[in-house]
Amino acid sequence: MYAKYAILRDAKGLKDLEVAQKAEISPSTLSDWKTGRYTPKLDKIQKIARVLGVTIDDLIEESK
Repeated sequence: MYAKYAILRDAKGLKDLEVAQKAEISPSTLSDWKTGRYTPKLDKIQKIARVLGVTIDDLIEESK
């Protein structure tokens, strides 16, 4: 799921820190997600999706 997030983030020209700030979540949430230590809870996924301008389904579906 992080890989899909990274694709969507890059398409928007954003960095993790910018996404974290706009979504009002901790930058460590994204860092831990990237390393596989943590998967964001639904409320945080919803905030991230909103920042990226996509649906939750767009964010969590596997890349094709």
